[in-house]
Amino acid sequence: MIDWSADQRDLRDGLAPWFEKFGADHLRHDKAASFPEEAWQAVSESGLLGLPFDEQYGGLGQDLPTTMYVLEGLGHGCRNGGLNFSVTTSMVGVGAPLHRFGSPELKERYLPGIATGTLIGAHAISEPDAGSDALAMRTTAVPDGDAYVLNGSKTFVSNGPIADVIAVYAKTDPSAGPLGVTTFLVDRDTPGLGVGRPVEKMGLKSSPMTELFFDDCRIPRSQVVGRAGTGFLILDHVMKWEILLSFAVTLGEMQRRLEDCLAYAKQRSAFGKPIGSFQAVANRIVEMRIGVDTSRKWLYDTAEKLTAGQNITVDLAAAKLVVSEASLASALHAVQIFGGNGYMSEYGIEQELRNAVAGTIYSGTSEVQRVRIATMLGL
Repeated sequence: MIDWSADQRDLRDGLAPWFEKFGADHLRHDKAASFPEEAWQAVSESGLLGLPFDEQYGGLGQDLPTTMYVLEGLGHGCRNGGLNFSVTTSMVGVGAPLHRFGSPELKERYLPGIATGTLIGAHAISEPDAGSDALAMRTTAVPDGDAYVLNGSKTFVSNGPIADVIAVYAKTDPSAGPLGVTTFLVDRDTPGLGVGRPVEKMGLKSSPMTELFFDDCRIPRSQVVGRAGTGFLILDHVMKWEILLSFAVTLGEMQRRLEDCLAYAKQRSAFGKPIGSFQAVANRIVEMRIGVDTSRKWLYDTAEKLTAGQNITVDLAAAKLVVSEASLASALHAVQIFGGNGYMSEYGIEQELRNAVAGTIYSGTSEVQRVRIATMLGL
C-alpha cells in the first residue's frame, strides 16, 4: 500500500471541511431528483475539480494516486452520492481525454473551465443498442469540408441535462473497427444537438442523466480530440481513469458506511445488550471491513501499475468487479444492521443501497468484467 506523504495528507485534510458542505440536503435532492447547484458552486470554489490537471489550466497538478486519495476523502465526507458521481463524470469524461490528447487550442478553451467547475462536462458513449459493446455504436460523423456532420443518438448520458460541453464518440469509418471511432467536443448550444428530458432512475438521482440526439450536427474539425480514428484509444484511457477515480469515491463511501454501522452496532441494544455483540451482526461488520480493505488494495495497486506503465487489463477489470460488488454487499449489510431504520428513507441507508447497485452496471457491467478476465486467461 502507498505510504502517503505529509503533503498528500494535508491536501486531503484541507479539503475535508468542504466535503460535508457538499452533502448538505442530500436527502432532499435525492427525493426530488434535483441537481444541487449550490453544492456544485462549493465544489468549484474548493478547487477539487482541478486535482489532476496542470497548474497552467487552473489545476492542482496532482498525480493519479493522489487524486484518488483525495476523492476517497470526498466519498467519505460527502453523503450526496449523485453529486460525487457528477464530479468524477466531469473530471474524467471531458477533463481526462482533453488533458491527455487535446490540442493546445482545445486545452486553452475548455480545460480551465473543467478544472474550476465553471464548465460542466459529460461524455456520450452508450447508445440504446450499444452499452458495454461500444463498437456497436451507430452514431456517425461524416467529413464535410472543415467540419464533421454527426447523426445518431446517445443514452445514459450522466450530466447530460446540465453539461456545457460533451465528449461524443462517433464512427468516422464504420469499416475500420476500433480505428474508425473519433472523439469530438460538442458545445451544448451546437445547432443540431438535441437534449432530452432527464431520465428517472433508481439511484444517483441528484446526478442528472438524459439522452442526446444529433441531427446533421456540424462539428468543426478543430473540435476533434486527438486525431480522427483514435477514439477507441482515448476511450481506453478514459475508462481506466473513470474506474479508478469513481471507485475511489466508492471506497470512501464504503469506509464511512463501515464506521456508521460499527458505531450503531455498539450503541443500539436488543435483548439487553448491544447488537454488535451478536455474532450475526458482528459477522456482517467483519465482511464490510474485509470488503473495504480488499477494495483499497485493488484500486491503489492498479493505479501504481498504471502509473508505472504496466498492463492493467486484468487488474482494472478485477478492481472494478471487487469494489462494485463489495460496495453493494456492504450497503445490503448496512440496511440489515440498521434494521427498520435502514429501510426508512430519512436515514439515507436505503439511498446508499440504490446508489451501490449502479456501480455493478456503469463502466462495464460485472458480467463484462468477468468475461474480460476470462478472455485474458485464454478461455
